[in-house]
This record gives sequence, C-alpha cells and structure tokens, in this order.
Amino acid sequence: MKTLNIFGISALFFLIFPLPAQAQVGNPYIHDPSTIVECDGKYYTFGTGSGGLISADGWKWESGGVRPGGGVAPDALKIGERYMVVYSTGAPTEGRAGHKSRVHMMWNKTLDPNSPDFKYTDPIDIAGSTGFDDCDGIDPGLLMGPDGKLWLVYGTYFGYTRVVELDPKTGLCKDGCEPVDVALSCEAGEMMYRNGWYYLLATHGSCCDGANSTYHIVVGRSKNPTGPFYDNIGMDMIHGGGKLVLGSEKRLIGAGHFGRYIITEGVEKMSLHFEADLDRSGRSVLAIRPLLWNNDWPVAGAPFEEGIFGIISERRVYALELAVDFVRMQGGMRGIGGNNNSAEVAKMDNQKLEDVINTWPKGDLEVRLSADIFRPNQNWEIQAVPEAGGYLGGPYYKIIIAGTNKALEATAEKDVRAAENYTGADEQLWRIDMLTDGTYRIMPKSVPGTSEELVLISIADTTPTLGNFDFNNDNCKWNLKKH
Repeated sequence: MKTLNIFGISALFFLIFPLPAQAQVGNPYIHDPSTIVECDGKYYTFGTGSGGLISADGWKWESGGVRPGGGVAPDALKIGERYMVVYSTGAPTEGRAGHKSRVHMMWNKTLDPNSPDFKYTDPIDIAGSTGFDDCDGIDPGLLMGPDGKLWLVYGTYFGYTRVVELDPKTGLCKDGCEPVDVALSCEAGEMMYRNGWYYLLATHGSCCDGANSTYHIVVGRSKNPTGPFYDNIGMDMIHGGGKLVLGSEKRLIGAGHFGRYIITEGVEKMSLHFEADLDRSGRSVLAIRPLLWNNDWPVAGAPFEEGIFGIISERRVYALELAVDFVRMQGGMRGIGGNNNSAEVAKMDNQKLEDVINTWPKGDLEVRLSADIFRPNQNWEIQAVPEAGGYLGGPYYKIIIAGTNKALEATAEKDVRAAENYTGADEQLWRIDMLTDGTYRIMPKSVPGTSEELVLISIADTTPTLGNFDFNNDNCKWNLKKH
C-alpha cells in the first residue's frame, strides 16, 4: 500500500500558492483583536463579535475561541489562576444615535472551550460613557502594573480616552477612583510598563473601510499610569500627540489594536490587526511583529524575509562558516610590492561555489566562526518550511549553504554541524526571533536527546555551539547580513 506524503503535498501547495511573507497562516481573520494570551499551551485572541482565534503554535491560527456577550474590541489578561476578559457594547441614547457605551467584565478559569472548567462568570458593567459626556466607552485595554495595580483604558475618537483603576481581585472599579482623561482623537488604547515608564499605545486614523483605512499605531509615555502621556517631541496625547509605532505595509493596510506579549527577557512580540490584507481579498487579519526598544521607545520590527545571509556573531562580528580549506582568490596586492601591477583595472567577481565545492570533503562537516569575506562557505540560505509549523509570529526555517543541500543541524552533543543533506528533521529546523535590540536569537526546533530549549551561541571567538539563552550575553546574539 502506497503511503500518501502529506508533507510533500503541503510543500507543493505553498509552491503553487506562495505563503504571504508577512501574515499569519491558517484562517487569521479577526477585527479588533485582544492581546494574545497563553492558556495550557495554546494561544488565544478574541475579536469584535463573540468569537476568537486559537493557535497551537502561535503561527497557524483558526477560529474556535469562545467569548460570550458580543460587543466590540475585547481584551484579556491572566491574573493569578484566572483570566479576565473585558469587552464593550453600545446603545442609542434616548432614541438617538449616541455614544452610550459600557465596558463589561467577566472571569474564566480557562480559555479552552473543551475544558470541563470552561465557564464564564456573568458579565458585570464596570465602566463606560453615558451618551452625554465627552467619551465613548469602548475599546477597553488592561494593564497589570509592576506594583500589582490593575488599570483599564477605554475610549474612541468621540471624545477622550480614559484610564481608571480596577480592583484585581474583583475586576470592579476601585472605590473612590474616577476615570482620568489621557488622550484625544484616538481609540483602541492599551497600556504597558517598562523601565519606569508607562506607555499608552493607541490607534489614530480611519478604520473599518478595508483597504481605504488609514489606521496606524502611536505611543506616548509617562511616569504615572494616569498620565500625562507625551510623545518623543514632548506633545501631550491629550492634544493629539503620539509617536508612530507602525502604519501600513506594502500589502497590509491599516495597523491597529496593539497588544504586547513577552516571551522572555529580550524576546517580545506585538500583536495587531491589519484592516486589509491585499493577498486575502482585503480581509482584516491578525498580525504578529517583533517588538523592539530604542531609547526606551517601542518600535515595530520588520517581519523576517528569506534570503542568503552571513550569520554574524554580535560579540566578535565573525561569520558562521563551513570548516573547509581556504581557497585563495587571484588579484589585488599579493606580497610586498605586489600592488605594482600594470594590468588594466577590471571588475572582479566574488568567489563562486563552483570554484571551491570540489575541494570540500563529503559528508557531515564541522562549522566555525571566521572573518566575514563573503565566501561560498559563509553564504547561508534561510528558507521557510511552511509544512513544519511555526512559533509565535513565524514559521520554522531551514538554514543551508546556498547552492547546496548542506544544512545547519543541532546534534545530540548539544553542538552544531553542517549535515550533508537536509532531511526536514526537527534538529534541522530553526526558529529565528528578532530581539528587542534588533539582533537575532537562532534556536533549533529540538535538540536530539534533550527537552532543553537551547540556542545557537558563540564561545571564545571562533566556536559556535548550543547553550542557554541570555539576553545580556552577546554570545547569544546574531546579526543576519545580506550576502
């Protein structure tokens, strides 16, 4: 009986129908997504309406999240062993179209709709607008501060965005706390904290018009969770200020509804939706980007694009290479006085693979670090492997010497080598995360014989191996330089 090669068919599918380079895969269709939350090994986000998305790996998303109550623009936060979910609803005011909107809160022990513990508490009205004040109480966002205080931000273009303190035990407004106006002409507010600063992320521009939307995410910061929040040129967000974090991309229009997800120190992601994915009929889609920090300001990192790179250590700026004999190139100064050459000056080609490959030994090869001089044994082609799944924000990649099938591979000795042939084994699949400083963490999907999460590191000056990730150690960081 012939076995059907499912992986092969899947790979063929992605050759015929190319994977959108900047989008999540599966069915990531959502509007106004909540901050991504992990529950029992799966990722969840909820959107406008009553549903949401679930992902087993953070890369492929499908419908299936359950959130009763309808309404718009929810948010979610894990507090202790419970999950707090907020959303907003609106209603006409005394027979006219108005801005009487309310924020509702409920709890659940789990977000897994298949769990026997899955049951939301009855929703409770905790904040909002009356329809007669200068606020529209929708688009709630949650922040648990470093001091254990819980904050709710809400509001839209009609009037002010407001912040109010909640009781983290009950989810209700703290006794005596009044909402504070902190921003104007924006919506989808979300706060985060880092290095003594509270950040207010909000969305400017027009929404809900597909490819015509002008949504873009801006930020201000304050030493106080109730503001004032100033941008990088000192303009208060209550007067329309805001430093750009992310706008539209080439095929993805209208960035909005920011959420922050911290994987570990130095590895952060931001979630959002694009109002229109032009590769998907202009539908609104979930997107995940690296979250970088520059001078204590958040910056949206670019999605990784395949190509041929030098893999360069941050510490020594040496390149990862096959450990093969060095083959010299002709031309230029060779020895003392060698520059006194009367030959006509002409353009030289880079050394080519066919110039050297016959000098390389067969079989698995060691790898090492050396000065980057753009040689064939330093040219690594990084290609997505869609059928292999992914991680939060990206697919797994294979890393091969360009023009060959020699693949970077993790070994049972917690080392790395170049295998003679790429097989698609987990130890030949790599996770590539842009770090908060713009460098990269390169991590095998698995290491034979261990469940440890190890990453590619450099030791001494010339030795690559595997080790534990430490963001404060440059030996764990790499740069990817176009070759």
